[in-house]
Amino acid sequence: MIPRLRTHWTGIAPRRRYIVICGLVPIVVMAILALYRPTTLQRLDNATYDTLMRSVRTRPPSGRIAIVDIDERSLSKIGQWPWRRDVVARLIARLRDAGASVIALDIIFAESDRYTVLAASDRSASAAAPRSPDDVLADTLREGRVVLGYAMLFDPSGSSRTACTLHPASVAEFRPVEDTGESPYFRATSAVCTLPMLAKAAGASAFLNAAPDSDGILRRAPLLVEFDGRVFPALSLAAVSRAVGARNMVLRIANVNAASLVVDRRVVPLDGKSNLLLRYRGKKRTFPYVSAADVLSGQLPADTLRDKVVFVGTTALGTREVVATPLDTLFAGVEVQATAADNLLQQDFIHRPAFATTIESQIVIVFGVALAILVVTAGITTAVLAGAGGVTALWFGSAWLLSTTGSFVSPLFPTMGASSALAMMTLARFNFERRRAESAGRDKSTAQKLMVQTLLSLTETRDKETGKHSRRTQEYARLLAEQLSHNPDYHDYLTPERIDLLSSLAPLHDIGKVGIPDHILNKPGKLTAEELSEMRKHPALGYDVILKAEQQVGVRDDAILAMAKDIVYTHHERWDGTGYPRGLRGTDIPVAGRVMAIVDVYDASSTRTLYQPNRSHEDAVTYIVGGRGTHFDPAVVDAFIVVASLLKNVPHHD
Repeated sequence: MIPRLRTHWTGIAPRRRYIVICGLVPIVVMAILALYRPTTLQRLDNATYDTLMRSVRTRPPSGRIAIVDIDERSLSKIGQWPWRRDVVARLIARLRDAGASVIALDIIFAESDRYTVLAASDRSASAAAPRSPDDVLADTLREGRVVLGYAMLFDPSGSSRTACTLHPASVAEFRPVEDTGESPYFRATSAVCTLPMLAKAAGASAFLNAAPDSDGILRRAPLLVEFDGRVFPALSLAAVSRAVGARNMVLRIANVNAASLVVDRRVVPLDGKSNLLLRYRGKKRTFPYVSAADVLSGQLPADTLRDKVVFVGTTALGTREVVATPLDTLFAGVEVQATAADNLLQQDFIHRPAFATTIESQIVIVFGVALAILVVTAGITTAVLAGAGGVTALWFGSAWLLSTTGSFVSPLFPTMGASSALAMMTLARFNFERRRAESAGRDKSTAQKLMVQTLLSLTETRDKETGKHSRRTQEYARLLAEQLSHNPDYHDYLTPERIDLLSSLAPLHDIGKVGIPDHILNKPGKLTAEELSEMRKHPALGYDVILKAEQQVGVRDDAILAMAKDIVYTHHERWDGTGYPRGLRGTDIPVAGRVMAIVDVYDASSTRTLYQPNRSHEDAVTYIVGGRGTHFDPAVVDAFIVVASLLKNVPHHD
């Protein structure tokens, strides 16, 4: 099997092999990035998660969660927050009477009630002073079913010593044999806790922490945190554990990225730091909200809170805590706790499979290699269309998987791998084609030069003087055309490419003389009228040579041959229309013919001695200037005047 693959690979054309290799490089890079998840791509990964979360449907709330809200109406009826602790005690008592199974307070009572201090002063003055609000609240808490809140702190410089009364979770850990020993929890350094007397009275407490990711979006919340060598539960976990009667929990650690928490036969998927990915039920206020004012006033309909886990929090302006979620930008902190609790009750979780990064890396490789094979077998266009379809299928597949099973497998890296591979292969193909075009251009230029040299050699065989004349005109034509290109009327036509072409083809202007009889072509002195008429046939003869070559080869509309015909056929035309062979006038004469007219006359008059004694350079210039507007295009003459001194110094190669 391996020899066959090797034979197939070596049989692939170098162009395709080069393109495939260029596509495989970004695939390998993306596969590695999918495994190691650099922080620079974390925002893109989070954005992918948020997009999928917004695109999938989720279950509605279970109906077993309710939120008692200390809202604006409650403050207007009861008074400003914080309320007296005896008022809070009365609220808890009313909730217990309403049938709440668990009352979880998203509130921290970190200091003694201000009225408690006053009550203590009264007691010192009189033994009959009333009991303090803190005492009243403590008595109410002793009746059970209440979980108090506190906050963990993670300041590296914080002290781990505290006078808090906290209630740890009973968690057994199971680690794999190859475990690295890394802690599966965030480690707190201190805590902002509820008054010890209240915490002891309640007998249950839990932390409220739920920090957003680096981009400010809250996607996950810790269910367990380590502090002073012990493990403590989140408010949502503690409330649900009390509601279902769970006492012991087991944390099964899969690897550094994944773990699962078993709570009363409920298996809760967590990440490597015991965070729960929150499956939000929608935007804010998805759960039923009840005003605390209605609870205290006894206006709550019967059974509204019966057998429900009730979270008590504040949403009034100035007291509320809001966070941004993938679905909403103003989500109340108490509803985060409610969401986590509802996920636990419904066992409706979002989770990353234990080997999600490996799966994504493998998808990158398989998808990328498939696209590379398509490029080789069907071409870039087909591969791009297939890639677009594959990426779409990946995103829909990820959304379907998230919606039906709660598994999050990110399509980000496969998408980036496919896109970058196709981009690199397209660029490689473009680069290869560009180099091939350049090579073809060089070959064409070489063939063109060979054609010119062959025809020149043919001309020199008939007339050595004509051959030398043709070679000199090549440099003359370049210098004159370059100067003429500065004229606005000629700038667009005389591009660098056309100037090169004109220069290389200039030696062909007298190719038609191969058809002139020797006794005329090599005759010294002045030609007779009949001989002159015969000599004037050479433009048409040269034109016919090129035209017949075009017809025999089957070439149509070739730019090189078109300019060659212009040079050969029109270099004896005159600006005033008295030239030959067609008597063209003014701008009807092609630009190449106008340039060659001056170049031909300058060289013939200053260097050739066959028909008449040669003129000096200055006399040749004077003669050409004298033909301005009659024999020659005025603009070309003006350009000739500028470069005349340069023409004088062109080597003659005699």
